[in-house]
Amino acid sequence: MLPNAGTTNTLRRANAAATAQKVVIVNGSPEILELLETVLDAGRYDVVFVESSQHAYSQIKRVQPNLVILCVRIDDGDGFQVLSMLKLDEETRAIPVLTYTTEYEGRESQDEVAEPAEAEMFAAKPAVWMN
Repeated sequence: MLPNAGTTNTLRRANAAATAQKVVIVNGSPEILELLETVLDAGRYDVVFVESSQHAYSQIKRVQPNLVILCVRIDDGDGFQVLSMLKLDEETRAIPVLTYTTEYEGRESQDEVAEPAEAEMFAAKPAVWMN
């Protein structure tokens, strides 16, 4: 073993943690949060969960994440309202937002859902639940 190899590995892990991409996930469903946490943990992202649209805007503004994953049909409010607030604020406007819903029925195109609110991307039903 090389001298100080343990120290080097510790420093690499510390640097990786310091440079981890920050992601804010806004969703009121514990099942969806658990699924997304599993996926993002594998990529070693620094994840902040927000379970209500009432707190989403202030948390996103405080954290200044590299990405927001936003459910547009969150239970206590309107995710589109949160998205509009983010895009109107100069401090948060440049943060990419992935919008999604598990309630999308396909009546409108994905672009029609994402475009009016200036979302960078819309994912319809990102997870299919199997019994």
